[in-house]
Amino acid sequence: MTARLQTGDTAPAFTLPDADGKQVSLADHKGRKVIVYFYPAALTPGCTKQACDFTDNLAFLAGHGYDVIGVSPDKPEKLATFREKEDLKVTLLGDPGKEVLTAYGAFGEKKLYGKTVTGVIRSTVIVDEEGKVERALYNVKATGHVAKIIKDLGL
Repeated sequence: MTARLQTGDTAPAFTLPDADGKQVSLADHKGRKVIVYFYPAALTPGCTKQACDFTDNLAFLAGHGYDVIGVSPDKPEKLATFREKEDLKVTLLGDPGKEVLTAYGAFGEKKLYGKTVTGVIRSTVIVDEEGKVERALYNVKATGHVAKIIKDLGL
């Protein structure tokens, strides 16, 4: 089982390609809070709902100093299709090698329909302005998750 991040940990640095193939790093967001969410696959119902919820709340979150980055094991081409089809505004990054997913504790054993499988664990890590983990949430639900984050952060 991959170790999960805890409050106060230094968030693992990363640089991954976005939907356009441009490299995006966590360090690019230093000085701002970042909500990094990990999801199993673009163009699936739950992941679409979650990405649309983040897009719908992006201006609100940005107004409170939060950037949003979604990470999945998808290749940039699939992320571009996902972004265009759903008119998404969140930054989507691809981690086909699953190195970042693993570093954040978002890849490993999980229960799926009663069976133990290895895959992406739907997770959200909130990183503060200094690159420290403010909150790490694992096995989150796709639906209602963004509203819960907003409520929990007191925004």
